[in-house]
Amino acid sequence: MTTKDFYNRTKVCLLLIMTLGFAVSCEEFLEEQPSTVIDSNYIYTTEEGLKSGVVSLYKINRDRYDNGIEDYMGGVLIPSRSDLAFNRSGYLGLIGRYERAVSPVDLGANFASSLFWKHYYNLANKATDIINAAEVIEGIDEEVRNKIIAEAKFFRAEAYFYLYRMYNNIYVTTESTTVDNAFDVIDAKSTDEEVFALLNSDLSFAIDNLDWTDTFGRVTKGTAKHVKAKVAMWQGDWTEAKNQAVSLIEEGPHSLVGSTAEVFAGDRNHSESLFVVQSQDDVLGGGDNTMINANFVTQYFQIPGIEANVEQGGRGFSRILPNLYLLDLLDEDPNDTRNDDTYFRLEYFYTSGDNIGEKIDIYSPITDTDPDGNDYARYYQRLHPSCIKYAQDDDNPESYLQRSNILVYRLAETYLIAAEAIMRSTGDPLPYINAVRTRANAAPLTSVDEQAILDERARELAFEGQRFFTLKRMGQSVINRQMRTYAGDGKYFPANFGGSKDPRVNWMDHYINFPIAQIDLDLLGPNYPQNEGYN
Repeated sequence: MTTKDFYNRTKVCLLLIMTLGFAVSCEEFLEEQPSTVIDSNYIYTTEEGLKSGVVSLYKINRDRYDNGIEDYMGGVLIPSRSDLAFNRSGYLGLIGRYERAVSPVDLGANFASSLFWKHYYNLANKATDIINAAEVIEGIDEEVRNKIIAEAKFFRAEAYFYLYRMYNNIYVTTESTTVDNAFDVIDAKSTDEEVFALLNSDLSFAIDNLDWTDTFGRVTKGTAKHVKAKVAMWQGDWTEAKNQAVSLIEEGPHSLVGSTAEVFAGDRNHSESLFVVQSQDDVLGGGDNTMINANFVTQYFQIPGIEANVEQGGRGFSRILPNLYLLDLLDEDPNDTRNDDTYFRLEYFYTSGDNIGEKIDIYSPITDTDPDGNDYARYYQRLHPSCIKYAQDDDNPESYLQRSNILVYRLAETYLIAAEAIMRSTGDPLPYINAVRTRANAAPLTSVDEQAILDERARELAFEGQRFFTLKRMGQSVINRQMRTYAGDGKYFPANFGGSKDPRVNWMDHYINFPIAQIDLDLLGPNYPQNEGYN
Protein backbone atom coordinates (compact mmCIF):
# COMPACT_ATOMS: atom_id res chain seq x y z
CA MET A 1 0.00 0.00 0.00
CA THR A 2 1.39 3.46 -0.91
CA THR A 3 1.71 6.21 1.64
CA LYS A 4 -1.01 8.24 -0.13
CA ASP A 5 -3.37 5.29 -0.11
CA PHE A 6 -2.64 4.72 3.54
CA TYR A 7 -3.41 8.37 4.36
CA ASN A 8 -6.68 8.29 2.44
CA ARG A 9 -7.78 4.99 3.98
CA THR A 10 -7.11 5.96 7.54
CA LYS A 11 -7.92 9.68 7.60
CA VAL A 12 -11.32 9.42 9.24
CA CYS A 13 -10.12 6.85 11.68
CA LEU A 14 -7.19 8.98 12.72
CA LEU A 15 -9.42 11.94 13.44
CA LEU A 16 -11.56 9.80 15.70
CA ILE A 17 -8.52 8.47 17.48
CA MET A 18 -7.01 11.88 18.06
CA THR A 19 -10.26 13.42 19.17
CA LEU A 20 -11.22 10.71 21.60
CA GLY A 21 -7.72 10.00 22.85
CA PHE A 22 -7.97 6.24 23.32
CA ALA A 23 -7.12 3.17 21.28
CA VAL A 24 -9.71 2.07 18.76
CA SER A 25 -9.72 0.63 15.29
CA CYS A 26 -11.57 2.06 12.32
CA GLU A 27 -12.97 -1.28 11.44
CA GLU A 28 -14.50 -1.77 14.90
CA PHE A 29 -17.23 0.60 13.85
CA LEU A 30 -17.93 -1.47 10.77
CA GLU A 31 -16.93 -5.06 11.50
CA GLU A 32 -17.26 -7.41 14.43
CA GLN A 33 -13.79 -8.81 13.83
CA PRO A 34 -11.41 -6.09 12.65
CA SER A 35 -8.61 -7.18 10.37
CA THR A 36 -6.28 -4.35 11.32
CA VAL A 37 -5.79 -2.29 14.42
CA ILE A 38 -4.63 1.31 14.38
CA ASP A 39 -4.30 2.73 17.87
CA SER A 40 -2.77 5.66 19.69
CA ASN A 41 0.39 3.67 20.30
CA TYR A 42 0.88 3.39 16.55
CA ILE A 43 0.16 7.07 15.94
CA TYR A 44 2.56 8.44 18.53
CA THR A 45 5.36 5.84 18.41
CA THR A 46 5.97 5.26 14.70
CA GLU A 47 7.15 7.49 11.87
CA GLU A 48 4.21 6.60 9.63
CA GLY A 49 1.83 7.14 12.51
CA LEU A 50 3.17 10.63 13.17
CA LYS A 51 2.95 11.48 9.47
CA SER A 52 -0.67 10.36 9.54
CA GLY A 53 -1.23 12.55 12.58
CA VAL A 54 0.10 15.54 10.65
CA VAL A 55 -2.35 14.78 7.83
CA SER A 56 -5.14 14.90 10.39
CA LEU A 57 -4.07 18.43 11.40
CA TYR A 58 -4.79 19.62 7.87
CA LYS A 59 -8.23 18.03 8.06
CA ILE A 60 -8.97 19.57 11.45
CA ASN A 61 -7.85 22.96 10.16
CA ARG A 62 -10.20 22.63 7.20
CA ASP A 63 -13.18 21.75 9.39
CA ARG A 64 -13.93 25.39 10.22
CA TYR A 65 -14.79 26.01 6.58
CA ASP A 66 -17.05 23.00 6.13
CA ASN A 67 -20.80 22.96 5.94
CA GLY A 68 -22.39 22.70 9.35
CA ILE A 69 -23.95 24.86 12.00
CA GLU A 70 -25.11 28.09 10.44
CA ASP A 71 -22.92 30.57 12.30
CA TYR A 72 -19.85 28.37 11.94
CA MET A 73 -20.07 27.18 8.37
CA GLY A 74 -17.64 29.72 7.02
CA GLY A 75 -14.35 30.32 8.73
CA VAL A 76 -14.14 33.82 7.29
CA LEU A 77 -17.64 34.97 8.21
CA ILE A 78 -17.12 36.40 11.68
CA PRO A 79 -13.99 38.45 10.94
CA SER A 80 -15.45 39.54 7.59
CA ARG A 81 -18.37 41.34 9.16
CA SER A 82 -16.54 44.57 9.87
CA ASP A 83 -16.40 48.11 8.51
CA LEU A 84 -16.59 46.77 4.94
CA ALA A 85 -19.76 44.77 5.40
CA PHE A 86 -23.43 45.29 4.77
CA ASN A 87 -26.09 42.73 5.56
CA ARG A 88 -29.20 42.35 3.41
CA SER A 89 -31.60 42.33 6.30
CA GLY A 90 -30.14 45.21 8.24
CA TYR A 91 -28.32 43.23 10.91
CA LEU A 92 -25.17 44.57 12.48
CA GLY A 93 -22.32 44.71 10.00
CA LEU A 94 -19.74 43.11 12.28
CA ILE A 95 -21.45 39.78 12.86
CA GLY A 96 -24.91 39.59 11.29
CA ARG A 97 -27.41 38.65 13.99
CA TYR A 98 -25.02 40.05 16.50
CA GLU A 99 -27.00 38.90 19.50
CA ARG A 100 -26.08 35.32 18.58
CA ALA A 101 -22.39 36.01 19.01
CA VAL A 102 -21.99 38.43 21.90
CA SER A 103 -24.07 36.83 24.66
CA PRO A 104 -21.90 34.22 26.39
CA VAL A 105 -24.87 32.22 27.62
CA ASP A 106 -26.81 32.00 24.36
CA LEU A 107 -27.10 28.73 22.46
CA GLY A 108 -24.70 26.79 24.65
CA ALA A 109 -22.33 24.61 22.63
CA ASN A 110 -23.71 25.99 19.36
CA PHE A 111 -22.81 29.54 20.29
CA ALA A 112 -20.63 30.84 17.43
CA SER A 113 -17.86 32.03 19.72
CA SER A 114 -17.76 28.66 21.51
CA LEU A 115 -17.46 26.82 18.21
CA PHE A 116 -14.35 28.76 17.25
CA TRP A 117 -12.89 28.42 20.76
CA LYS A 118 -13.26 24.63 20.73
CA HIS A 119 -12.04 24.29 17.15
CA TYR A 120 -8.76 26.09 17.65
CA TYR A 121 -8.01 24.55 21.03
CA ASN A 122 -8.63 21.14 19.51
CA LEU A 123 -6.18 21.95 16.71
CA ALA A 124 -3.58 23.25 19.18
CA ASN A 125 -3.95 20.22 21.47
CA LYS A 126 -3.58 17.69 18.68
CA ALA A 127 -0.57 19.54 17.30
CA THR A 128 1.01 19.50 20.77
CA ASP A 129 0.47 15.75 21.07
CA ILE A 130 2.31 15.20 17.78
CA ILE A 131 5.14 17.57 18.72
CA ASN A 132 5.76 15.94 22.09
CA ALA A 133 5.66 12.45 20.62
CA ALA A 134 7.92 13.30 17.69
CA GLU A 135 10.54 14.89 19.94
CA VAL A 136 11.20 11.63 21.81
CA ILE A 137 10.55 8.93 19.22
CA GLU A 138 13.56 6.77 18.43
CA GLY A 139 14.79 5.32 15.17
CA ILE A 140 13.62 8.16 12.93
CA ASP A 141 15.67 10.29 10.53
CA GLU A 142 16.29 13.74 12.03
CA GLU A 143 15.21 15.60 8.92
CA VAL A 144 11.93 13.69 8.87
CA ARG A 145 11.45 14.28 12.60
CA ASN A 146 12.01 18.00 12.22
CA LYS A 147 9.63 18.24 9.26
CA ILE A 148 6.87 16.55 11.28
CA ILE A 149 7.48 18.83 14.24
CA ALA A 150 7.68 21.92 12.01
CA GLU A 151 4.26 21.31 10.44
CA ALA A 152 2.71 20.59 13.82
CA LYS A 153 4.30 23.69 15.37
CA PHE A 154 2.96 25.81 12.54
CA PHE A 155 -0.58 24.63 13.23
CA ARG A 156 -0.17 25.14 16.97
CA ALA A 157 1.00 28.69 16.35
CA GLU A 158 -1.79 29.28 13.83
CA ALA A 159 -4.38 28.06 16.35
CA TYR A 160 -3.12 30.09 19.29
CA PHE A 161 -2.65 33.18 17.12
CA TYR A 162 -6.25 33.00 15.94
CA LEU A 163 -7.47 32.51 19.51
CA TYR A 164 -5.40 35.45 20.76
CA ARG A 165 -6.64 37.79 18.05
CA MET A 166 -10.25 36.77 18.57
CA TYR A 167 -10.46 36.55 22.37
CA ASN A 168 -7.31 38.09 23.90
CA ASN A 169 -7.88 36.20 27.20
CA ILE A 170 -6.43 32.81 26.26
CA TYR A 171 -4.31 30.12 27.86
CA VAL A 172 -1.39 28.54 25.98
CA THR A 173 0.50 25.40 26.87
CA THR A 174 3.05 22.97 25.46
CA GLU A 175 1.78 20.15 27.70
CA SER A 176 -0.20 17.32 26.16
CA THR A 177 -3.73 16.81 27.44
CA THR A 178 -4.10 13.52 29.29
CA VAL A 179 -6.70 11.78 31.41
CA ASP A 180 -4.81 12.98 34.48
CA ASN A 181 -4.75 16.69 33.62
CA ALA A 182 -7.77 17.16 31.37
CA PHE A 183 -9.84 18.73 34.13
CA ASP A 184 -7.14 20.74 35.85
CA VAL A 185 -8.37 24.14 36.97
CA ILE A 186 -6.96 27.06 34.98
CA ASP A 187 -7.58 30.28 36.88
CA ALA A 188 -5.40 32.72 34.95
CA LYS A 189 -4.90 33.57 31.32
CA SER A 190 -1.45 33.52 29.76
CA THR A 191 0.36 36.83 29.61
CA ASP A 192 1.02 38.51 26.28
CA GLU A 193 4.71 37.72 26.79
CA GLU A 194 3.95 34.02 27.21
CA VAL A 195 1.68 33.93 24.16
CA PHE A 196 4.13 35.66 21.84
CA ALA A 197 7.10 33.69 23.13
CA LEU A 198 5.39 30.44 22.13
CA LEU A 199 4.16 31.80 18.78
CA ASN A 200 7.59 33.04 17.79
CA SER A 201 9.36 29.90 18.97
CA ASP A 202 7.01 27.62 17.02
CA LEU A 203 7.11 29.73 13.87
CA SER A 204 10.90 30.10 13.95
CA PHE A 205 11.24 26.33 14.14
CA ALA A 206 8.81 25.96 11.25
CA ILE A 207 10.75 28.47 9.14
CA ASP A 208 14.04 26.67 9.81
CA ASN A 209 12.72 23.20 8.98
CA LEU A 210 10.15 23.63 6.21
CA ASP A 211 10.95 23.84 2.51
CA TRP A 212 10.11 26.78 0.28
CA THR A 213 8.04 24.54 -1.95
CA ASP A 214 5.88 21.52 -1.27
CA THR A 215 2.67 19.95 -2.44
CA PHE A 216 -0.03 22.62 -2.82
CA GLY A 217 -2.12 22.58 0.30
CA ARG A 218 0.87 21.94 2.57
CA VAL A 219 2.42 24.69 4.70
CA THR A 220 5.86 25.86 3.63
CA LYS A 221 8.68 28.09 4.77
CA GLY A 222 6.85 30.95 3.05
CA THR A 223 3.62 30.23 4.94
CA ALA A 224 5.48 30.34 8.25
CA LYS A 225 7.33 33.55 7.33
CA HIS A 226 4.06 35.21 6.37
CA VAL A 227 2.40 34.34 9.68
CA LYS A 228 5.50 35.30 11.65
CA ALA A 229 5.40 38.72 10.00
CA LYS A 230 1.76 39.05 11.08
CA VAL A 231 2.67 38.05 14.64
CA ALA A 232 5.45 40.66 14.68
CA MET A 233 2.95 43.34 13.65
CA TRP A 234 0.76 42.47 16.61
CA GLN A 235 3.81 42.91 18.83
CA GLY A 236 4.65 46.23 17.22
CA ASP A 237 7.99 44.78 16.12
CA TRP A 238 8.06 46.52 12.76
CA THR A 239 11.64 45.59 11.97
CA GLU A 240 10.91 41.87 12.36
CA ALA A 241 7.71 42.19 10.35
CA LYS A 242 9.61 44.00 7.60
CA ASN A 243 12.44 41.45 7.58
CA GLN A 244 10.14 38.43 7.35
CA ALA A 245 7.92 39.97 4.67
CA VAL A 246 10.79 41.25 2.53
CA SER A 247 12.63 37.93 2.88
CA LEU A 248 9.55 36.07 1.67
CA ILE A 249 9.10 38.43 -1.28
CA GLU A 250 12.75 38.58 -2.36
CA GLU A 251 14.12 35.15 -1.43
CA GLY A 252 11.16 32.84 -1.94
CA PRO A 253 9.89 31.29 -5.17
CA HIS A 254 6.54 33.10 -4.95
CA SER A 255 5.38 35.94 -7.17
CA LEU A 256 2.21 37.93 -7.75
CA VAL A 257 0.14 36.48 -10.57
CA GLY A 258 -0.12 38.76 -13.59
CA SER A 259 -3.68 40.02 -13.18
CA THR A 260 -6.47 40.20 -10.64
CA ALA A 261 -8.50 37.89 -12.86
CA GLU A 262 -6.01 35.09 -12.12
CA VAL A 263 -5.99 35.37 -8.31
CA PHE A 264 -9.24 33.51 -7.62
CA ALA A 265 -9.49 31.57 -10.87
CA GLY A 266 -9.34 27.79 -11.10
CA ASP A 267 -7.98 25.90 -8.11
CA ARG A 268 -6.08 28.91 -6.63
CA ASN A 269 -2.87 26.85 -6.58
CA HIS A 270 -0.51 29.33 -8.23
CA SER A 271 2.64 31.38 -7.62
CA GLU A 272 0.91 33.87 -5.31
CA SER A 273 -0.54 31.21 -3.04
CA LEU A 274 1.07 30.77 0.37
CA PHE A 275 -1.55 28.44 1.83
CA VAL A 276 -4.60 27.02 0.09
CA VAL A 277 -7.14 24.78 1.80
CA GLN A 278 -7.82 21.96 -0.66
CA SER A 279 -11.35 20.79 -1.34
CA GLN A 280 -11.26 17.35 -2.96
CA ASP A 281 -11.57 14.19 -0.91
CA ASP A 282 -8.44 12.57 -2.35
CA VAL A 283 -6.02 15.39 -1.48
CA LEU A 284 -4.29 16.48 1.72
CA GLY A 285 -6.83 17.84 4.17
CA GLY A 286 -9.66 17.62 1.62
CA GLY A 287 -13.21 17.27 2.71
CA ASP A 288 -16.75 18.45 2.78
CA ASN A 289 -18.71 21.07 0.88
CA THR A 290 -18.78 24.67 2.07
CA MET A 291 -21.34 27.45 1.98
CA ILE A 292 -18.77 30.24 2.03
CA ASN A 293 -19.47 31.54 -1.46
CA ALA A 294 -23.22 31.64 -0.88
CA ASN A 295 -22.78 34.06 2.02
CA PHE A 296 -21.08 36.66 -0.17
CA VAL A 297 -23.31 36.45 -3.28
CA THR A 298 -26.64 38.25 -3.59
CA GLN A 299 -29.99 36.61 -4.36
CA TYR A 300 -30.07 38.00 -7.90
CA PHE A 301 -31.61 34.79 -9.20
CA GLN A 302 -34.91 35.72 -7.55
CA ILE A 303 -35.38 38.49 -10.11
CA PRO A 304 -37.71 37.40 -12.97
CA GLY A 305 -35.71 36.66 -16.10
CA ILE A 306 -32.45 35.75 -14.39
CA GLU A 307 -31.27 32.34 -13.23
CA ALA A 308 -28.36 31.33 -11.03
CA ASN A 309 -25.25 30.88 -13.14
CA VAL A 310 -21.51 30.59 -12.68
CA GLU A 311 -20.69 33.84 -14.48
CA GLN A 312 -22.78 35.88 -12.05
CA GLY A 313 -21.41 34.18 -8.96
CA GLY A 314 -23.58 31.14 -8.42
CA ARG A 315 -26.42 30.85 -5.93
CA GLY A 316 -26.21 33.08 -2.91
CA PHE A 317 -27.68 33.98 0.50
CA SER A 318 -26.59 37.66 0.43
CA ARG A 319 -25.60 37.61 4.10
CA ILE A 320 -22.44 39.71 3.74
CA LEU A 321 -22.21 42.33 1.01
CA PRO A 322 -19.71 45.10 0.15
CA ASN A 323 -20.88 48.37 1.66
CA LEU A 324 -20.74 51.95 0.42
CA TYR A 325 -17.30 52.56 1.93
CA LEU A 326 -15.74 49.59 0.13
CA LEU A 327 -17.52 50.27 -3.16
CA ASP A 328 -16.35 53.88 -3.09
CA LEU A 329 -12.78 52.76 -2.45
CA LEU A 330 -12.97 50.50 -5.50
CA ASP A 331 -14.47 53.32 -7.55
CA GLU A 332 -11.70 55.79 -6.77
CA ASP A 333 -9.65 54.65 -9.76
CA PRO A 334 -11.78 53.87 -12.84
CA ASN A 335 -9.04 51.58 -14.16
CA ASP A 336 -8.89 49.39 -11.03
CA THR A 337 -9.66 45.83 -12.17
CA ARG A 338 -10.60 44.55 -8.71
CA ASN A 339 -14.21 45.65 -9.27
CA ASP A 340 -14.30 44.25 -12.80
CA ASP A 341 -15.79 40.78 -12.26
CA THR A 342 -12.58 39.53 -10.67
CA TYR A 343 -13.02 40.16 -6.95
CA PHE A 344 -16.53 41.62 -7.12
CA ARG A 345 -19.59 41.27 -9.29
CA LEU A 346 -21.22 44.65 -9.89
CA GLU A 347 -23.59 44.01 -12.78
CA TYR A 348 -26.19 41.35 -13.56
CA PHE A 349 -27.70 40.26 -16.86
CA TYR A 350 -30.94 38.61 -17.90
CA THR A 351 -30.41 34.93 -18.72
CA SER A 352 -33.88 34.10 -20.01
CA GLY A 353 -36.96 35.71 -21.52
CA ASP A 354 -37.22 38.51 -24.04
CA ASN A 355 -34.42 40.54 -22.44
CA ILE A 356 -31.78 37.80 -22.43
CA GLY A 357 -28.26 39.22 -22.46
CA GLU A 358 -29.35 42.70 -21.39
CA LYS A 359 -27.98 44.29 -18.23
CA ILE A 360 -30.44 44.67 -15.38
CA ASP A 361 -30.60 48.28 -14.31
CA ILE A 362 -29.69 49.04 -10.73
CA TYR A 363 -31.49 52.22 -9.85
CA SER A 364 -30.13 55.12 -7.88
CA PRO A 365 -29.78 54.62 -4.15
CA ILE A 366 -32.98 55.09 -2.21
CA THR A 367 -33.43 56.64 1.21
CA ASP A 368 -36.92 55.47 2.09
CA THR A 369 -38.94 52.32 1.91
CA ASP A 370 -42.12 52.37 -0.13
CA PRO A 371 -45.38 53.02 1.72
CA ASP A 372 -46.26 49.34 1.72
CA GLY A 373 -43.09 48.17 3.37
CA ASN A 374 -40.08 46.33 1.97
CA ASP A 375 -40.73 45.83 -1.76
CA TYR A 376 -37.85 48.06 -2.69
CA ALA A 377 -35.69 46.43 -0.06
CA ARG A 378 -36.24 43.00 -1.47
CA TYR A 379 -35.39 44.24 -4.95
CA TYR A 380 -32.21 46.05 -4.03
CA GLN A 381 -30.83 43.31 -1.82
CA ARG A 382 -31.03 40.98 -4.79
CA LEU A 383 -29.08 43.27 -7.07
CA HIS A 384 -26.46 44.49 -4.65
CA PRO A 385 -22.83 43.94 -5.71
CA SER A 386 -21.33 40.61 -4.59
CA CYS A 387 -17.92 39.33 -3.59
CA ILE A 388 -17.07 36.40 -5.88
CA LYS A 389 -13.69 35.41 -4.43
CA TYR A 390 -15.10 32.06 -3.29
CA ALA A 391 -17.10 31.22 -6.41
CA GLN A 392 -16.42 27.89 -8.08
CA ASP A 393 -16.25 28.11 -11.85
CA ASP A 394 -16.94 24.42 -12.50
CA ASP A 395 -19.76 23.63 -10.07
CA ASN A 396 -23.55 23.50 -10.14
CA PRO A 397 -24.69 27.15 -9.92
CA GLU A 398 -28.04 26.06 -8.47
CA SER A 399 -26.43 24.71 -5.32
CA TYR A 400 -25.43 26.66 -2.22
CA LEU A 401 -22.75 24.03 -1.60
CA GLN A 402 -19.44 24.22 -3.41
CA ARG A 403 -16.01 22.59 -3.43
CA SER A 404 -13.75 25.47 -4.38
CA ASN A 405 -10.29 25.64 -2.81
CA ILE A 406 -9.93 28.39 -0.22
CA LEU A 407 -7.02 30.81 -0.53
CA VAL A 408 -6.06 31.53 3.09
CA TYR A 409 -2.73 33.37 2.75
CA ARG A 410 -1.31 34.96 -0.38
CA LEU A 411 1.65 37.08 -1.39
CA ALA A 412 -0.37 40.24 -2.05
CA GLU A 413 -0.94 40.53 1.69
CA THR A 414 2.79 39.99 2.28
CA TYR A 415 3.46 43.04 0.08
CA LEU A 416 1.01 45.10 2.11
CA ILE A 417 2.57 43.85 5.36
CA ALA A 418 5.97 44.95 4.04
CA ALA A 419 4.59 48.36 3.06
CA GLU A 420 3.08 48.98 6.50
CA ALA A 421 6.08 47.65 8.43
CA ILE A 422 8.47 49.80 6.40
CA MET A 423 6.22 52.84 6.79
CA ARG A 424 6.35 52.36 10.58
CA SER A 425 10.11 51.70 10.69
CA THR A 426 12.62 52.59 7.97
CA GLY A 427 12.75 52.45 4.20
CA ASP A 428 10.46 53.19 1.27
CA PRO A 429 7.04 51.49 1.42
CA LEU A 430 5.91 52.70 -2.02
CA PRO A 431 7.36 49.86 -4.14
CA TYR A 432 5.48 47.28 -2.08
CA ILE A 433 2.05 48.87 -1.96
CA ASN A 434 2.33 49.96 -5.58
CA ALA A 435 3.19 46.43 -6.71
CA VAL A 436 -0.31 45.43 -5.58
CA ARG A 437 -1.93 48.50 -7.09
CA THR A 438 -0.23 48.31 -10.48
CA ARG A 439 -1.13 44.61 -10.77
CA ALA A 440 -4.74 45.83 -10.48
CA ASN A 441 -4.08 48.55 -13.10
CA ALA A 442 -4.60 51.25 -10.46
CA ALA A 443 -2.43 54.37 -10.45
CA PRO A 444 0.59 54.16 -8.12
CA LEU A 445 0.51 56.12 -4.86
CA THR A 446 3.01 58.89 -4.18
CA SER A 447 2.78 58.69 -0.38
CA VAL A 448 1.73 56.17 2.26
CA ASP A 449 0.15 56.63 5.68
CA GLU A 450 -1.92 54.42 7.98
CA GLN A 451 -5.20 55.21 6.23
CA ALA A 452 -3.69 54.46 2.82
CA ILE A 453 -2.59 51.06 4.11
CA LEU A 454 -6.01 50.44 5.61
CA ASP A 455 -7.78 51.42 2.39
CA GLU A 456 -5.52 49.34 0.16
CA ARG A 457 -5.97 46.30 2.38
CA ALA A 458 -9.71 46.81 1.98
CA ARG A 459 -9.51 46.91 -1.82
CA GLU A 460 -7.24 43.89 -2.07
CA LEU A 461 -8.17 41.64 0.87
CA ALA A 462 -11.84 42.36 1.60
CA PHE A 463 -13.74 39.32 2.89
CA GLU A 464 -10.64 37.10 3.11
CA GLY A 465 -10.95 36.85 6.91
CA GLN A 466 -8.38 39.51 7.76
CA ARG A 467 -10.24 42.79 8.19
CA PHE A 468 -11.55 42.60 11.75
CA PHE A 469 -8.14 41.48 13.02
CA THR A 470 -6.42 44.30 11.14
CA LEU A 471 -8.68 46.91 12.73
CA LYS A 472 -8.19 45.37 16.17
CA ARG A 473 -4.41 45.29 15.75
CA MET A 474 -4.35 48.99 14.87
CA GLY A 475 -6.02 49.81 18.17
CA GLN A 476 -9.27 50.77 19.88
CA SER A 477 -9.42 54.25 18.35
CA VAL A 478 -9.00 52.90 14.82
CA ILE A 479 -11.61 50.15 15.07
CA ASN A 480 -14.02 52.52 16.80
CA ARG A 481 -13.62 55.12 14.04
CA GLN A 482 -13.97 52.64 11.22
CA MET A 483 -16.98 50.83 12.68
CA ARG A 484 -18.84 53.96 13.77
CA THR A 485 -18.23 55.70 10.46
CA TYR A 486 -18.55 53.00 7.82
CA ALA A 487 -20.06 49.70 9.04
CA GLY A 488 -23.34 48.75 7.36
CA ASP A 489 -24.67 51.52 5.08
CA GLY A 490 -25.44 49.69 1.88
CA LYS A 491 -25.27 51.71 -1.33
CA TYR A 492 -28.38 50.27 -2.94
CA PHE A 493 -30.33 49.74 0.24
CA PRO A 494 -31.80 52.01 2.91
CA ALA A 495 -29.36 52.47 5.76
CA ASN A 496 -30.24 49.37 7.73
CA PHE A 497 -33.87 50.46 8.14
CA GLY A 498 -33.33 52.38 11.32
CA GLY A 499 -30.83 53.04 14.07
CA SER A 500 -31.63 50.01 16.21
CA LYS A 501 -29.92 47.75 13.67
CA ASP A 502 -27.23 50.16 12.54
CA PRO A 503 -23.74 48.94 13.51
CA ARG A 504 -22.51 52.51 13.50
CA VAL A 505 -24.86 53.14 16.42
CA ASN A 506 -24.60 49.79 18.17
CA TRP A 507 -20.83 49.27 18.12
CA MET A 508 -19.37 49.18 21.66
CA ASP A 509 -15.73 49.35 22.70
CA HIS A 510 -15.70 45.88 24.25
CA TYR A 511 -16.79 44.26 20.99
CA ILE A 512 -13.12 44.44 20.03
CA ASN A 513 -12.81 41.10 21.85
CA PHE A 514 -15.19 38.21 21.44
CA PRO A 515 -16.69 36.75 24.62
CA ILE A 516 -15.72 33.37 25.99
CA ALA A 517 -18.87 31.28 26.10
CA GLN A 518 -20.08 30.43 29.58
CA ILE A 519 -20.00 26.72 28.73
CA ASP A 520 -16.24 27.08 28.12
CA LEU A 521 -15.57 29.29 31.14
CA ASP A 522 -17.15 26.61 33.33
CA LEU A 523 -14.46 24.16 32.19
CA LEU A 524 -11.56 26.51 32.93
CA GLY A 525 -11.86 27.61 36.52
CA PRO A 526 -13.90 29.90 38.77
CA ASN A 527 -11.36 32.72 38.52
CA TYR A 528 -10.63 32.59 34.78
CA PRO A 529 -11.28 36.08 33.40
CA GLN A 530 -14.11 36.79 30.97
CA ASN A 531 -13.31 39.52 28.48
CA GLU A 532 -14.24 42.97 29.72
CA GLY A 533 -17.81 44.03 29.03
CA TYR A 534 -19.40 40.57 29.00
CA ASN A 535 -19.73 39.87 32.72
